[in-house]
Amino acid sequence: MPIKSIKVSNVMAFQRQWQKNNGDPKEGELKSGDRIHDAFTLEFSDGINVMIGENGTGKTTLLKMIYAATQWSNEKADAGKTDRFYKFFSNNLSDSDLLKNEDHKEGFCYFEVSDGEHSFQYSLSHKAIFNFDNWLGLNISSVMIPTTEMLSHSKGFLALNNKYKMPFDGTQVDIIVNASLPEARSVPEYMQAILDQISDVIDGEVIQEDDTFYVVKRDGRKIDFSLEAEGLRKLALLWKLIRNGLLEKGTVLLWDEPESNLNPELFPLVARILLELQKNGIQIFVATHSYNFAKYLEILRSEKEQVKFHSLYKGTSELPDRLKGTFSDVNHRGDEVYGSSAFSMEELQPNHIMQADEKLLDMVYEDMVGRK
Repeated sequence: MPIKSIKVSNVMAFQRQWQKNNGDPKEGELKSGDRIHDAFTLEFSDGINVMIGENGTGKTTLLKMIYAATQWSNEKADAGKTDRFYKFFSNNLSDSDLLKNEDHKEGFCYFEVSDGEHSFQYSLSHKAIFNFDNWLGLNISSVMIPTTEMLSHSKGFLALNNKYKMPFDGTQVDIIVNASLPEARSVPEYMQAILDQISDVIDGEVIQEDDTFYVVKRDGRKIDFSLEAEGLRKLALLWKLIRNGLLEKGTVLLWDEPESNLNPELFPLVARILLELQKNGIQIFVATHSYNFAKYLEILRSEKEQVKFHSLYKGTSELPDRLKGTFSDVNHRGDEVYGSSAFSMEELQPNHIMQADEKLLDMVYEDMVGRK
């Protein structure tokens, strides 16, 4: 079941004024069915959604909001994993109030994730979920791969995490749980083809013994995961998730900076794998700082609608002409986060990672001219 949209008001990097359906809001008036009229909003593709933007614009936050919402949809989910959703954002949080935007803590703080028919609506102001009966039981399968590589920390991790307060958020704990699940008896043919491609790159397969992950090379050597190159660990983790049967049709895959520590020569391989997963019914969200990785997804896709790009940016100085005057709040702040979407990198405005790439090319050209 694909995620169609997200709305955020006054949570972490996001700040917008909430309004009641009829008239101005009053403290404590928010009820189920009320909507955010001036919230940060993005509408997603059923395929691959690529989040780009500068540091601090909330890309990872959006991924975690979607992941938290999908986890709450599962009737049989571990209660300890979903009873306090803010643990997905940071294990150091003791109260969801700490997720409120620093400048708007007294305002209405809220986010909503929707599949177009049902919605997960969480009000931090009321510490309550609205329409939860309609959301619980949708059983939206999801997997989130955080930026931090976790499998090299797996030895005794889950036992320690259950006993002590570990400095890892819920997404980091979950990825070890998911990688530690038993392997599926079989995988579809297209999945086996992906596994074979990854095996060629990592020169082997991934196993787990006594809470420790290893890459078993084709020559028989067993390499501790922590000794493998970090970029290859990313691919090895993806291999294990596929082999465990976690990326089935209908699953939502969220991957924070898949290009991090990865040799750029492997960008096309990862892009092709994600496109193949999407063609087989998996909705994908990635956050990236790499123009090249995002561009590979664009040029390798088979249909325009297969990949949608979303730019997160602060302030209004670079607001596209087509968006100017569309917001009800006339007091725009320079540190407020906005979003725009397009089906091509060139149409996406503003596009900071493309601008950074162009600046580099300009510097290379100027350097070449200066050397003549």
